[in-house]
Amino acid sequence: MRAVDLIRRKRDGHALDPADIRRFVAGVVDGSWPDYQIAALLMAIVLRGMTAAEAAALTEAMVQSGTRLDLSRFGRAVVDKHSTGGVGDKVSLVLAPLAAACGVVVPMMSGRGLGHTGGTLDKLESIPGFRTRLDPDEIHRTLDRIGCVMIGQTDEVAPADRRLYALRDVTATVESVPLIASSILSKKIAEGIAGLVLDVKVGSGAFMPDDESARELAQALLDIARLHAMRCEAVLSSMHTPLGRAVGNAVEVIEAIETLKGRGPADTTALCLDLTARMLVLAGVADDGPRALERAQVALERGDGLERFRQIIEAQGGDPLVVDDYGRLPAAPHQRTVEASASGWVTIDAGAVGHASVVLGAGRDRADQAVDPSAGIEILLTEGSEVRAGEAVLIVSGADPGRVDAAHAALQRAVTVGDAPPPRRPLIRQVLAGVSA
Repeated sequence: MRAVDLIRRKRDGHALDPADIRRFVAGVVDGSWPDYQIAALLMAIVLRGMTAAEAAALTEAMVQSGTRLDLSRFGRAVVDKHSTGGVGDKVSLVLAPLAAACGVVVPMMSGRGLGHTGGTLDKLESIPGFRTRLDPDEIHRTLDRIGCVMIGQTDEVAPADRRLYALRDVTATVESVPLIASSILSKKIAEGIAGLVLDVKVGSGAFMPDDESARELAQALLDIARLHAMRCEAVLSSMHTPLGRAVGNAVEVIEAIETLKGRGPADTTALCLDLTARMLVLAGVADDGPRALERAQVALERGDGLERFRQIIEAQGGDPLVVDDYGRLPAAPHQRTVEASASGWVTIDAGAVGHASVVLGAGRDRADQAVDPSAGIEILLTEGSEVRAGEAVLIVSGADPGRVDAAHAALQRAVTVGDAPPPRRPLIRQVLAGVSA
């Protein structure tokens, strides 16, 4: 069947059989499908959806498109975490070294910024010299020595997802449960992990705006994980307002390091500790949640996670001195302040902040576009804070003064001031269990 026939078939609402899906994924990897045809099929999938069987077949084809890491010698200790994407979500930068310091083996494969949400790889690459593309031998050596590696898709591991991920970001084909689920699980299965903690974001700053759609995505992920006998747990966490006080690249690295030093924002710290504890239980490092949480807290307080992050940076070619000297990270030369328009209580919309960060240059509008590592938004007053008219709420920073001005204008819509405090939302909204054995 020709590419155009597959596109037409999905456009008309029909299911694709596994052989069709394998041909599509093969065409993505070998280049026989041009970007415009890939984008057309992705859009048809967004509009027409996929059955559970189609999503499973797509995931399996993407896994088979490259090499699958063999980490069986580590046993059940190999556990990863994945977030579906949020604004200010720097959790992976804290959680991966912290979990490794507690005895979990963490082969973390992450992505770049997608839509209005930030990308872990973009944040890591704001550290001078940091390499996110390692070959399988380097991955194994780093895991043996440090217990953690933080990488992106490579030519060997999950190559199909790398191309699809970049195209989805710039063709408005991100918000699709089967595409999100197959993208996440194909990478995680190819990593060779035994367990996975999923952080499914809910709110304006996420791809799932409400609890119902987030549960649908979480269940789709758990179902695919179950087919591969992967121990898995999904947490639905709030993304109505940005996580922490920094949104961008280098600025989020700084906040992650501050969190590892025990000085992070309360919400960032709480979510990092909760998800790390869940990883410890899945890995068999701790017997239950309370013991796992205590172990993670001790590792944070002693600086074990911070030291492990320093080791990861050095092992992957980065400058480990950034941990102690933030001046070694990219700094933005241009700044503007967003002020409160009235007196009252502040609400900060995560979605609007995320879109403004893309305008600023922290994200990208095209697959081939570079990001500004210095671009960032500092949140001075968190949601629910009382504010006076004219008081500074946000600081916008970047290398391009025109982008800073444009982001500043966009952020006027992100901050609202009400006559009463906004309702308090729980950070963790629901937990869904998957395979536990």
